[in-house]
Amino acid sequence: MSHTAKGTFEVKGWDEKTWDGKQWNEQAGPKLTHANVTQVFHGGIEGESVVQFLMAYRDDSYATFVGLQQITGRIGARSGSFVLEVSGVFENGAAKSNWSVVGGSGTGELQGITGNGTTVAEHNGAQSFTLDYDFAKGT
Repeated sequence: MSHTAKGTFEVKGWDEKTWDGKQWNEQAGPKLTHANVTQVFHGGIEGESVVQFLMAYRDDSYATFVGLQQITGRIGARSGSFVLEVSGVFENGAAKSNWSVVGGSGTGELQGITGNGTTVAEHNGAQSFTLDYDFAKGT
């Protein structure tokens, strides 16, 4: 049986620098950056996350990104943490990403979690997400 968690998240912190340590917006045009991001989730996931993103900008309006995101909190009646592999594109003012639960990353009552999800994040307010998930048999 598969489950779907839907809700919103808010970005609470964003620290992004170029690979040589400058603030990301100090260098226009093509660049590589790293961002350390914190988020708070509401709805089908209740909790907080820390994300490490690597980004390749074509220009200031377009970037591709990959990341690892650890979410700690509650999904339904279960609590613990798990890791998402994130990949996406930022363009036209929105970041569209795909999520995949990293196998074996679940802790606590979230051991055995599997799944995939999506989100579209814009630069204002709460962002929506969907995560289709299940648990390995016996967990």
